[in-house]
Amino acid sequence: MATETDKKKSLRVALIASQRTLDEYAAFLEHLVVGLADESIPLALVCPPSTDVDTVISGTASVIRYPVFELPFTEHLNRKILIERLAQFEPTALHCLCESKAAITMYLAGEFNMPYVLSVNSLRQQWRHLSISPVWCAGIIVPTKSVAESVAKAYPRFTDRINQINIGTFAEDDIKCFSRSSRLASIIVAPEGGTLDNADDFENLFNAIRHLMIDRYEFMVVVVGEGRAEGQLRKLSAALGLSQVVTIVPRLKPWPASLRRASGDIFIQPQPGFAFNPLLLEAMSVGTAVAACKGGVDDLIIEGQTAVVFDPDDQLSIKSTLQGLLDGREFARKIAKGAQQYLRKNHTVSKMISAMLQNYGDAAQWSGCSDKEKTHSRVTS
Repeated sequence: MATETDKKKSLRVALIASQRTLDEYAAFLEHLVVGLADESIPLALVCPPSTDVDTVISGTASVIRYPVFELPFTEHLNRKILIERLAQFEPTALHCLCESKAAITMYLAGEFNMPYVLSVNSLRQQWRHLSISPVWCAGIIVPTKSVAESVAKAYPRFTDRINQINIGTFAEDDIKCFSRSSRLASIIVAPEGGTLDNADDFENLFNAIRHLMIDRYEFMVVVVGEGRAEGQLRKLSAALGLSQVVTIVPRLKPWPASLRRASGDIFIQPQPGFAFNPLLLEAMSVGTAVAACKGGVDDLIIEGQTAVVFDPDDQLSIKSTLQGLLDGREFARKIAKGAQQYLRKNHTVSKMISAMLQNYGDAAQWSGCSDKEKTHSRVTS
């Protein structure tokens, strides 16, 4: 019988990533790649052709670009090239890092007669239909209990293959929240995915900020993101007299590293998120006080312990919540410290890497059906 050490030595993992994964989950991917490299696990990263992956993999993984040709009617050729390059790497397991790559990963698993694991980081309304092979999918990795429940409800036949692995991070020793009493209070507002698609999502927040200004609170607000509603937000800010206080800036890449360098005192998630928010995780890790709303994927938001909670549809709720943090700076620092302690207990990189290795090892030994079924079966659920 193969030991855990034997399983680890034989592992060769191919990670299939989308542009969204590389943008949104850059810190997670970096931790994963470095952690697996430290365990001497050979890695290949399949990613879009125009992606800059130098800051993520640092030469520790083979990079396979897909698709090679971004032209009509070249899908068959692109898949052929991908299969040839993956064959040269000789993977023993595939890991699909994003729901949008589920179909191509399932195809590759069938071509290589090889099991794969699938990461699902958002609720069903974000992906609606998801390609999952009952033959080749050895495990579904989710970052939170809420996402696990969403997947189990949508695909009850795969319930026993769902594994929650908390995304790991490094919580800093210092608390950035109000660390310098002489500095003007700073508030970072980061919507899910950094997209500014709906100005209505910010109307109550901006009005709450306006009332705080009227009450003579002094602070600066940085809204991080870009999108079709950016112009409307600038007009709304000007109409409410917030132009001197509110600044809208695009996200810098890599964003997690930028957040660590220029973290604010308060981090606001203005609306419920329907995908795991890695920016919220990073904000907590650097010791920023988090103000957020419940709903969606809100597992990190524990009222009074890791965050303060407001009703996004109630201006008074938002105002009083922010007012409590601005007036009670020690309370704000206590919330920031509580979040860091929670991450040290539940979201360590070492635990994440160990759990991933266990999943890869189990996947490599996957025997979900007989060889005859594997040869003839390609099923999409």
